Amino acid sequence: MSTAEGFEFGGVTVPYRGLAMGSTAVLIGSYLTILYDIANIAGDRGDLLLLAAGAFVGATLLARKLPVWVAFAVGTVLFVGGMFTYYATIPGGVDVISQAGQIIADNIALLTGLSILEMRKVGAWALGVAPATVFVPWYLVCRRRYVLAAASGGIALAFFVLTGDAGSLVTLAGMLGALGIVAFGTMARYGGTVGQIDVLVVALVAMILLSATMSVVPGGRASPILSNTGGGSGGGGGLVSNSARLSIQGSIELSPKVQYTVTASDSGYWKVASYDRYTGKGWIQTSGSSAYERQSPPPGSSYEIRQTFTVKATRADAMPAAWKPIRVLGNQRGNTRISSSGSLSPKRPLTKNQSYSVVSQVPSKIPSTLRNAGTDYPSDVRQRYTHVPESTSERLKGRTAEITNDAENPYDEAVAIEEWLETNKEYSLDVERPNGNVADSFVFDMDEGYCVYYATSMVVMLRTQGIPARFVTGYTSGQRTSEDTWVVRGLNSHAWVEVYFPDTGWVRFDPTPTDERVDAEQSIVETARTTGKTGIDAAGSENGTWTTTPATTTPTTTTPTPTTSEETNDTSNGSTNGAFPERRNGNNPGIGTSGPTSTTTTTNASAGSGGVHIEPPSKSQVLYAGLLLLGLLLIGRRTGLAERAYRSMWVRWQPRDEPDSDVERAFDRLEYHLSRKHRKRRPGETPREYISSLSHVGVDERAKRVGSLYEKTRYAGEVTRDNADEAVSLVNDIVRGAGRGGTNG
Repeated sequence: MSTAEGFEFGGVTVPYRGLAMGSTAVLIGSYLTILYDIANIAGDRGDLLLLAAGAFVGATLLARKLPVWVAFAVGTVLFVGGMFTYYATIPGGVDVISQAGQIIADNIALLTGLSILEMRKVGAWALGVAPATVFVPWYLVCRRRYVLAAASGGIALAFFVLTGDAGSLVTLAGMLGALGIVAFGTMARYGGTVGQIDVLVVALVAMILLSATMSVVPGGRASPILSNTGGGSGGGGGLVSNSARLSIQGSIELSPKVQYTVTASDSGYWKVASYDRYTGKGWIQTSGSSAYERQSPPPGSSYEIRQTFTVKATRADAMPAAWKPIRVLGNQRGNTRISSSGSLSPKRPLTKNQSYSVVSQVPSKIPSTLRNAGTDYPSDVRQRYTHVPESTSERLKGRTAEITNDAENPYDEAVAIEEWLETNKEYSLDVERPNGNVADSFVFDMDEGYCVYYATSMVVMLRTQGIPARFVTGYTSGQRTSEDTWVVRGLNSHAWVEVYFPDTGWVRFDPTPTDERVDAEQSIVETARTTGKTGIDAAGSENGTWTTTPATTTPTTTTPTPTTSEETNDTSNGSTNGAFPERRNGNNPGIGTSGPTSTTTTTNASAGSGGVHIEPPSKSQVLYAGLLLLGLLLIGRRTGLAERAYRSMWVRWQPRDEPDSDVERAFDRLEYHLSRKHRKRRPGETPREYISSLSHVGVDERAKRVGSLYEKTRYAGEVTRDNADEAVSLVNDIVRGAGRGGTNG
């Protein structure tokens, strides 16, 4: 119940001012949840909560003493100080004047779809912005500046919407909070009535419709205003993506269509991208890309693979190559970009039958050398590739310690984890995605999964032991069709693990069971061939897999001159300056790769199931639909549409009851119909007088008969079932326009 002062609940009146303050807390809480998730991933949850609590307390205390303009000054100082602290964590970042252009470009990138989580020092950034975004709106609502409080908090929320980090529920909660501040603040200042709640909910519905049907940024998150030069999917129907974010999904369908043909001096895993930041639900690249330059080989012993890839898909936004690619040959060199982690991508998508050639130096996986490699990791590698979210469970750390208990060095630990996953988990493309931490769920709660689950779990397990590891996507060798050619299909897309060893570099490990994966791939290909699908074969692949002879020689191993450069050890290439050096991207600094997630939630092709799978609505969809329905009902009530709709049904349809009730309702329907067509019955006018007065406009004998039956029921108390049936039937005819049309005016 609403009063002029507030709402009553259980005999207690909650003042509108209190509701406005509660709405402010909801608005601030909406984007604080985003910052909290960031702090969890970065390992700064405690510091964030402490800073936010301090800002709340400070704003509450200072609201009694400081004028508004001083509070804005304090908020500005908090924000500038926080940003200075953030830039201080980046080499050269504190030199604001010389880096002004880079800072502007990076912030434009954020406002056009670049996720905050793609920033390298994201934890420092979250701690820097939290105090100001809490202090200003809370101070303003304490000072009863409701519109300013909603505006300041709304700007903060809008920023996270523009970066794509605010999900639908967070955005909706923030919108509710901002609207509540203005509505309840207005009621607190000028008094309110329950009728104003209709206006509030109608405004909310409009906001929901706007947010659900319009993109905030032209082009949307997947296609920001500035050009997206980082590359996208490596091919249809696979796991491969060169996008900055990889969201782990449930069941997937892998395409049997050919994506590339490869001519190479040796087989290999064709790498597309690597990911360093684990969120608990997926992976993120925090490394930008720059114009291609020839790369240094890995520091330890390695062997050379020369490869030429020919695109067989309609287009390709990735450039797979064996790790580590050191040279791009031919005319595609100018169309190539390289990430700070060493992966290649095209500036412009490659089209069908275009080719590119790459020379790679693959680190030699010599167990004795790797066992003696030690743990003297470069600081950047240690900081970037050993971090796990702060919420990572202790049971996962404990289980990993048990598995690696007998290992005496990082190499043996990696082998132990790899073998444990291969032995204890089954391979399947048909799995249900867990709700919580994917690695924890796969290790403890799931019996089966596919390569993304295996690789994710191994990387996280290694990191809990302080061993640098990264999640990698690309393709397996594919189907070998001759001594030096391979056919790579979408189903050859794969995820694996790279582990860092001093004086060797990144070495591949693959915890996914090979035999089960190959069997699943062959089954999909054979099914596609049987059903007559096109694009399944190329370069003689329909003739079966070519097998080598015992005379095949071992690849030549070379030992390049070791280098101590951190660039060789996978740090940023030419990206040591600037406000966001990790986002360096050539002519468009600040923009990294972005695009669709790497997996699709479709039915496993090898499962043989048919029909259309309909997913149940998500919680956010149910909430949106419920609020939308409520808003539409209130709009209808406010505008009278609901009443008219009800009356329209009421006058046309009559449920049956006792005879006297049926006759009375039939006359009520007739009277309502006549009032809409002609005029209302005047006070003191009898039913007979009312109907007779309308005879000049065509009201016929049917209406008079209904009036007579009504008088008989009302005043004489004499009515039969036949009388009731007659009255209802006559009114039905009149209202629906059956028979003579005079009564319809």
